[in-house]
Amino acid sequence: MLDRIAGNRELKQHLKTALACGRLAHSILLVGEPGCGAGFAARCLAADYLYPAGGPHAEAVLRGQDPESITVQGEGASGQIKVERIREAREAILRSAMSCDAAGRALFVYGAQNLNGPSANAMLKTIEEPPDGVLFLLTASSAAAVLPTIRSRCAAYTVAPVETGECAAFLRTVRPELTEPQAADLAFLYEGHIGNCLRAVSDPDAKAARAAARELCRQARQQDTYRAEALLAGYEKDKEGAAALLWQTTQAASAALRRPGFDGLDPDTAARVLRAANRAAAAMRANGNLRLALAVCGMEMTQTDQ
Repeated sequence: MLDRIAGNRELKQHLKTALACGRLAHSILLVGEPGCGAGFAARCLAADYLYPAGGPHAEAVLRGQDPESITVQGEGASGQIKVERIREAREAILRSAMSCDAAGRALFVYGAQNLNGPSANAMLKTIEEPPDGVLFLLTASSAAAVLPTIRSRCAAYTVAPVETGECAAFLRTVRPELTEPQAADLAFLYEGHIGNCLRAVSDPDAKAARAAARELCRQARQQDTYRAEALLAGYEKDKEGAAALLWQTTQAASAALRRPGFDGLDPDTAARVLRAANRAAAAMRANGNLRLALAVCGMEMTQTDQ
């Protein structure tokens, strides 16, 4: 299953060798920017560890549906991982009985940078006293963001973005309905972050945010403040949706700065859109007034300094 990871040849070879030699560390930290596919890489590794011969159970691991795999991830807007989730996961592993097909069990902790003090201590105790046959797979957006006590007990690997040409080819393989130009545009837009590319075509919320961002860019290009404000007003009570829209907008504007004309944006408009979206996102992170932040964003996107 490790071969299904796009790019990252050295990472795949190192993990394959460690598995083949029986020298894989029992705790693995996979570090990658959001959208790089660190979570998918973790599932691929777990599938090869649990089911070396492959088959339906290995495929189930990739889908997150295998009974020998337990998943922990953050909750709420902060994404914080609570200590109760770690304790529940440990108990679930201790109670579970391995199937006759599995070589062990796997515990996934997605977003290990969101472990707080109590949950990190519980995780540390679990790693230091691991149940037999359990592989711990942690992902994080940054190794530095993971508490040193956790990081020091894991073998850390980096999952990197994929070169855009290879990313586009991979997208065409897994989503054959995409045309070559569509796959190339997605790979360029998200700079080889395969997870973001796939979400843009398969996740309804991501698709909606991308469509809204394209419309917002169109209004910015036409300097139509009224329609831009009306679009943004629809997110005044949806902070999560607003954050997704602004992120997609910054991606489009950044792409237009790298390739003028992307999503119809010239460099000057793209720079204006990028500044406005970043300011609004920063205001939201600071718990500013969402309605005001979006209103100001709409004006700044559509009005020049002239």
